[in-house]
Amino acid sequence: MVTRVPPSLLRHRIGVEPYAGDSAYGPTYGPRVEHPALVGEAVRTVRAPDGRDVISTAQIIAAPGMDCPPGSRVTLPDGRTTVAISSASHTAPGLPVPASTEVMCE
Repeated sequence: MVTRVPPSLLRHRIGVEPYAGDSAYGPTYGPRVEHPALVGEAVRTVRAPDGRDVISTAQIIAAPGMDCPPGSRVTLPDGRTTVAISSASHTAPGLPVPASTEVMCE
């Protein structure tokens, strides 16, 4: 039974600086962490946490537990830096479906 997305499918490397909140000088971020991921670059309309419809230009699938809250800075394999719009953990205990983290980016 598959319990997490197979590492052999995560063919890209991304850098994530997790959003840590706002300060008097603007947004703050945690240290950059490299993650294996599968990145798809397509234009899609997604719903932001505040309910607005926004455009996503990159979609990421990574191993479960990746720390990438909305507002995080994400460096894609081509070097482009973008911002996470939403992040979702997918699990299906007892089913042969891999657990993963899905991130939609601007």
